[in-house]
Amino acid sequence: MTLPGGHRTLSRDTLLVRFGWPRERRLVFTNGCFELLHPGHVEYLTQARALGDVLVVGLNSDASVRRLKGAGRPLVEEADRAAVLAALRSVDVVTLFDEDTPLELISALLPDVLVKGGDYDLDEIVGREAVERAGGEVRVLPFVEGYSTTEIMTRLKETQ
Repeated sequence: MTLPGGHRTLSRDTLLVRFGWPRERRLVFTNGCFELLHPGHVEYLTQARALGDVLVVGLNSDASVRRLKGAGRPLVEEADRAAVLAALRSVDVVTLFDEDTPLELISALLPDVLVKGGDYDLDEIVGREAVERAGGEVRVLPFVEGYSTTEIMTRLKETQ
C-alpha cells in the first residue's frame, strides 16, 4: 500500500532492508496508535529522536487499533495517521504493523534504542528482552503532563 508521506512511510520489508543489520547509524524505535496527535506526542517524539540518528515509528494499523480499543476506533485512519507522523521533523520513518503488539517488528529490526513514554514501566515494554539481548537499550521518557488522547476524547464527549 502506498501511503501519504512518500519515502518516509515504508513497508516492514523495505524498512528491514534499509535499516537492518549491519547498520552504521544509531536507530531509535517507538510505537503507538497516535490517533490524535498532540503536543505531548510531538515532544515525546522529539526527545526520542535525540537519542539516535534515525527515529522509526511503528504505527498500529486500523485493524490493530480496533482490536485494542474497540468499535469506533481508530478515530483517524492509518494512512492519515502515518502521513501526519511522517511530516514531523523528528520522525524519519513510519511503518505500519497489524499485530496487537510490535514484538515481531521489534524482534526483526532490533533497534539500538527502544523508547516508550512515561506511562510505561520498564517491565511492561514489549520487545525489551529482545532489544537488550541484542545489546540495545530500553528507555522510558518522561510523560508530558497535560496532554493525553484519552483526556482529549473525554473533553470532546463532554461538549457534545
